[in-house]
Amino acid sequence: MKVKVGDVTVGGEPLVLIAGPCVLESEELALRVGEEARRAAEDVGMPYIFKSSYAKMNRTSIRSYVGPGLEEGLRILERVRSEVGVPVLTDVHSPPEAEAAAEVVDAVQIPAFLCRQTDLALACGRTGKPVNIKKGQFMAPEDMGSVAEKVASTGNSRIMLTERGTCFGYHNLVVDMRSLVIMRKFGYPVVFDATHSVQLPGAGKGTSGGQPEFVAPLARAAVAVGVDAIFLETHPEPSEALSDAACMLPLRELKRLLKEVVEIHLSLFTERRGGWR
Repeated sequence: MKVKVGDVTVGGEPLVLIAGPCVLESEELALRVGEEARRAAEDVGMPYIFKSSYAKMNRTSIRSYVGPGLEEGLRILERVRSEVGVPVLTDVHSPPEAEAAAEVVDAVQIPAFLCRQTDLALACGRTGKPVNIKKGQFMAPEDMGSVAEKVASTGNSRIMLTERGTCFGYHNLVVDMRSLVIMRKFGYPVVFDATHSVQLPGAGKGTSGGQPEFVAPLARAAVAVGVDAIFLETHPEPSEALSDAACMLPLRELKRLLKEVVEIHLSLFTERRGGWR
C-alpha cells in the first residue's frame, strides 16, 4: 500500500525522508532545518516530509522543555509548510489535539507511549489525514496490527507503522530488525526511526541519554532490510537542542547519511518485481 502525505508518496520507491528537530524551539530554527533538510533530500533524490512536535509530553523531568504548545506550534508548522514547500507531520496527544492539528498538518503521528490509546487512534483516523503510528517500546511488532486496525476501523487506511526501538532492561533500547519484516505483512508502509532507536531512556540524570554513533549504522541496516521511509531528528547543534539532545543527528551530517541509504535502497528495491527481493 502507498500513502500520500501532501505531495509525497510513502511506499516502495523512492525512499522517503521524514526529518526535523525533535520539538519546535523557534520559528527560525524550524525554517532553517526544514530548508536545509529539503535541499539535502533533493540532492540525493528523496522526497521530504518535515517533522517536529509542538509539544513533547513524555519528558523525564518536570524541568524539561515541552515545546511552544498547540496554537503557536501549529502556526510555525503552517509557515514551514508554506515557505519551505514540504508536507509537515507532528505528534498529537489527545482527540481534540488531533482535530486541531489536522486543520494544518499533512499527517498526524501517534507517539509510541500512546499507541494503544483507543480514543486517540480513532480520533486520528477520523481526521482523514495519514496517520503515522510509532510502535511502543513495550510492543511486539505483530501486535501493531491491532493498533492499525483501530485507525482503519474509521475508514481511514492511510496508515504508516514506525519502528523506534524496544526496551531492553533499564535505560536501554534495542532494534530487532525482524520487526520491519513483520510489520510489512500488515500491508502498510514501514518507517524506521533511526534517532529514537539509539535513545537511552532516563539515563541522563533527569534526561534521556543516547548513543548517536549508532544512528547511521542502524539506518543503513534498516534500509537493507527494507523500509519505505527513514525518520531522523536533526539539529544544527544537537548538544544545544532542548529535547533529545543526546541522540539527534547533526544537520551537517544529514546529506552524507541520506546518500548512503539511498544507494542501499536502490540496490535492493526492484521496480520490475514491484517489491523487495
